[in-house]
Amino acid sequence: MNALGRHILAEIYGCDQSLLNDKDEIEKIMVESALKAGAEVREVTFHKFSPQGVSGVVIISESHLTIHTWPELGYAAVDVFTCGDRINPWDACNYMTEYLKATSMTASEVKRGIFDHPVSVKGEE
Repeated sequence: MNALGRHILAEIYGCDQSLLNDKDEIEKIMVESALKAGAEVREVTFHKFSPQGVSGVVIISESHLTIHTWPELGYAAVDVFTCGDRINPWDACNYMTEYLKATSMTASEVKRGIFDHPVSVKGEE
């Protein structure tokens, strides 16, 4: 069985607190992570919360990367979802972990779109 995509759910701890609160730097790290993994960036949206925290998404041709930060805890929740087999989502996740200056990262990978039976499309016979 082949999966349509791979989805990494990462818990990144011990990050630089000031970095986690810097919208521009988080955006830069996320975009660079996508590019380092070989993805094609399509759209980028980030938001800085008050008094702290950043959330954002990088839409790539192959799917997406998201982040939500808690600077006061030195913590970032990250998702990297890639479709196909050309992009390795772990490359993006590991790059992010390094540049957030994290002390640790735990992650799990979920295979998305696994079909163990024939798929029919409405209208096809």
